[in-house]
Amino acid sequence: MYRDKTRTVQIGDKVIGGGNPVMIQSMTNTATEDVEATVAQILRLERAGCEIIRCTVPTMEAAQALSKIKEQIHIPLVADIHFDHKMAIAAIENGADKIRINPGNIGSREKVAAVVAAAKEKNIPIRVGVNSGSLERELVEKYQGVTAQGIVESALDKVHIIEELGYDNLVISIKSSDVMMCVRAHELLAEQTDYPLHVGITESGTVASGNIKSAVGLGIILHQGIGDTIRVSLTGDPVEEIKSARLILRTLGLRKGGIEVVSCPTCGRTKIDLIGLANQVEEMVADIPLDIKVAVMGCAVNGPGEAREADIGIAGGIGEGLLIKKGEIVKKVPEAELLDTLREELLHWQG
Repeated sequence: MYRDKTRTVQIGDKVIGGGNPVMIQSMTNTATEDVEATVAQILRLERAGCEIIRCTVPTMEAAQALSKIKEQIHIPLVADIHFDHKMAIAAIENGADKIRINPGNIGSREKVAAVVAAAKEKNIPIRVGVNSGSLERELVEKYQGVTAQGIVESALDKVHIIEELGYDNLVISIKSSDVMMCVRAHELLAEQTDYPLHVGITESGTVASGNIKSAVGLGIILHQGIGDTIRVSLTGDPVEEIKSARLILRTLGLRKGGIEVVSCPTCGRTKIDLIGLANQVEEMVADIPLDIKVAVMGCAVNGPGEAREADIGIAGGIGEGLLIKKGEIVKKVPEAELLDTLREELLHWQG
């Protein structure tokens, strides 16, 4: 598998590549200059399971804010840089654990060299990021459009620039909003480099559409053994990105831990507010550190059998509910007490 063979790169106190667990990233959507708001959002993301966080650095004030932000958080901090090499250098000086740049829009080779020299002095990694939307005109013409081949060539060209400047502490990121183009680009890139890859579907959309596109794209890429860190890019609260990333990794068997909630799709036999109950259960178990499966079923007739593969479950009937373990009914309770009964049982499991 590709990720077992990639180089290892240290980002703050985290290590990616070389077969290490796939890390979950997100990006703040606060003004980085607003230290209080940015820290508050990062702490929420940490609690949700974020392991690496990226902040945009469009101004010198934002670069200077990084040191204050870093003092108050517990995960590596990545600076996102566009166009201005001075922002990259300032971000490094203010404690960024990694910087993300596209050498193609930083400017002259001298400016790129200055950024590389600063990163080399602190020995922090550079993430070379290329998006399909910013593909160079000559590559669009060469491949007669925006293609996976063009994206990969663009990324490797940028990598070679930094390598020629004597630095190889790198992570590569190639993204496209075209899911299958993105998949193909990662397949091609993984065959041509051993640098760790940060994977994501860019501009994927809202929580609803973005989750589907990300699950399909990331699922295919990760299942092939490609990808060392991921971000699920969504238009919305970044905490939703973390929830989705965790579920994608767990579904693929790349992560364990955390309660998996399964629920039936409802039908005419459903006599309770199953949708509301399932949402309540999912929210309730989010922070419980158990590696188990919990079933929420809407039918007291078929519920126990359908929940047989779950460690514990609840099923609702008319005015009453069932507590189920491994498909066996262990207790009947009033419907109104179902959620509390499940909570007590989970607390008992925690010991």
